[in-house]
Amino acid sequence: MKYAIVESGGKQIKAVEGSMIDVDLMSIEDGAPFILDTVLLIVDDGIFSIGTPTVVGAKVTTTVVGMEKGPKVTIFNYRPKKHYRVKIGHRQKYTRLLVNKIEME
Repeated sequence: MKYAIVESGGKQIKAVEGSMIDVDLMSIEDGAPFILDTVLLIVDDGIFSIGTPTVVGAKVTTTVVGMEKGPKVTIFNYRPKKHYRVKIGHRQKYTRLLVNKIEME
């Protein structure tokens, strides 16, 4: 199995060929190709290529599938005896990418 660890938006994500990954929201239209070139690690059938800090000449080619929303997160602040109650909700937006190819030059 061939996979890579890429960095996008300050987060490290495992990308496997043929699978979907979620990255932070980007303003890219659906169906457009997108290249992730900050590759930290590539594993190809037990052969490891570890970058210092990135693998030189490596890139992950993806296609934008669409925009997705993450799970709802509810924050509730409460101070007893002070009548302080604040309820806030948040739902993070993501861009879903289909990993087409992991290349190393």
